[in-house]
Amino acid sequence: MNFYNNMHPYYCGIDLHARLLYVCILDQEGNTLVHKEISADKTKLLNLLKPYIGNIVVGVECMPCWYWVSRLQKNP
Repeated sequence: MNFYNNMHPYYCGIDLHARLLYVCILDQEGNTLVHKEISADKTKLLNLLKPYIGNIVVGVECMPCWYWVSRLQKNP
């Protein structure tokens, strides 16, 4: 089995809830750059990620309410 093992400057994890997102962004060394709670809103999430776009990998927990986040990569 092949695993994705490319390195990136920034990594983001998002914990989704119905009305809130908990967003954490780390650099390559594991330093926490962002650890923030925001409302589950497309514009707020894009504004938070904007400085990192093109250099970040985003991981989202697997649950039915995350599809709108995955669509942002195609239609920001």
